[in-house]
Amino acid sequence: MKNTLFYGDNLTILREYLATDSIDLIYLDPPFNSSRSYNVLFKDESGNESDAQVSAFEDTWHWNESAARTYRDLVESGPARVASMTGALHEFIGENQMMAYLVMMAARLVELHRVLKPTGSLYLHCDPTASHYLKIVLDSIFGGDNFLGEIIWRRTSSHVTSNRWPRLHDVILSFAKDYDRVTINPPRVPADEEWVEREYRFEDERGRYMVDNLTAAETTQGPSGQPWRGIDPKQIGAGRHWRYVPETLERLDAEGRIYWPPKGKYPKLKQYLHESAGKPVGDLWTDIPALGRTSAERLGYPTQKPLALLERIIQASSNPDDIVLDPFCGCGTTIAAAQKLNRRWVGIDITHLAIALQKNRLKDHFGLKPINDYRIIGEPTDMGSAKQLANEDRYQFQFWALSLVQARPLGGLEGSKQGKKGSDKGIDGVLSFIDDPRGKPKRALVQVKSGHVKSGDVRDLRGTLEREASALGVFITLEPPTSAMEKEAIAAGFYHSPLTRRDYPKLQIVTVDELLNGKEIKMPITRATFKQAGRIEKSGTQGEMDLK
Repeated sequence: MKNTLFYGDNLTILREYLATDSIDLIYLDPPFNSSRSYNVLFKDESGNESDAQVSAFEDTWHWNESAARTYRDLVESGPARVASMTGALHEFIGENQMMAYLVMMAARLVELHRVLKPTGSLYLHCDPTASHYLKIVLDSIFGGDNFLGEIIWRRTSSHVTSNRWPRLHDVILSFAKDYDRVTINPPRVPADEEWVEREYRFEDERGRYMVDNLTAAETTQGPSGQPWRGIDPKQIGAGRHWRYVPETLERLDAEGRIYWPPKGKYPKLKQYLHESAGKPVGDLWTDIPALGRTSAERLGYPTQKPLALLERIIQASSNPDDIVLDPFCGCGTTIAAAQKLNRRWVGIDITHLAIALQKNRLKDHFGLKPINDYRIIGEPTDMGSAKQLANEDRYQFQFWALSLVQARPLGGLEGSKQGKKGSDKGIDGVLSFIDDPRGKPKRALVQVKSGHVKSGDVRDLRGTLEREASALGVFITLEPPTSAMEKEAIAAGFYHSPLTRRDYPKLQIVTVDELLNGKEIKMPITRATFKQAGRIEKSGTQGEMDLK
């Protein structure tokens, strides 16, 4: 199976497409509006007032019929510990947005636990608004003894607020499927002088060194569990064994790599500064800044995370050719990091806008194209499925149709399943392109129609082009255009490119059927619709994965 992007509800996709014990690493950053005040998040949503609340705020989570049904399924059919935990939280928190969020997350985390390999691990990115509740949910699903740690990521160094402590960090909760079978390789960073002075306090003819334990946790009946040089490892600590077998301990001692204290203490291992790969990273990450507004990496997605953050997680908890899953993949930072580091990947998102961003990012970063290099499941592939999407959700159809020409929606909310018209009347999307010796961007305005179309629609778009002084206009229609519409488009004339020195139809009508069959907009080739992601080189090849 090729690397795959899924469009749709991740709960359904997890259940229908992903096999048990098939994923090596899971990272998820589920949407949650943490800027909302607690009195709103915990306000009961069972009354009439909640209807206005729902319409006033665009959130993913609300206590509605779907949340109530999911709650009932967890209590009645979920694992025993999960059922008990869910019932207790419901009694304590009540029926509100916070409980809806926890219920919907619990259902998904049950499935994520199922698809994770016994050697795999999960990283859940959240913030202090709900991290303590999510820890309880994760404990009940994964087991508290499989907790790997709580990573604190400092997003910013300063923040001004009132009536609360400024929030400078996010929380990343990490769990193993099976603690005894998981391996974490914490990365290292260049050591600072203060740390070197504090840790490397000893020196011999080889150089400066620090000392570390020669024993490890747990007892064993093998050679490493037996006394060496008359010292039983259990004397050093209950339930301990030597980190090495006696033959290796003898070799290390002969090489002068074991530190023997003058008196009254046990031997330790010498670790030399010049052999060190750097300072090991702990659970406090202060060296990866959040993306600023002017960051070259930023793509315009509000919750975008730094590539370096995902690279650290993927390098620490997976190996080349492992499978990485992001069930809330947004603008695709996890996917990009996995591709760069030669991992296989699966991404899921519920908006066509996110899928469009990821397609463009994979193309810009790596030169990858759908079908040839990876699969997209859930997007329309023919006229029948296109019409079905248009009937089900006109906004998602609009986002998807715009992605066929790489246009950016106007008024689209990146994390939302809904959208709205742009500030310019009659404009659904914009294609920006460079066609000026000075590099000044120009615009092609795009309008999408999923229903009955007429010549007046084209005439209106033509007027919008003139009003907005735009170079080109694109009219995407699900239904075939009439001859009168084509005449209106022709009457708009041509746009002359100063760079290519060619003429392009100023107003172009293209059908969804034509786009599905490979037709492209006639325009100068240099585009800048989505902020272009920089080229990333990767080495090696990837195998295919077998899911369901």
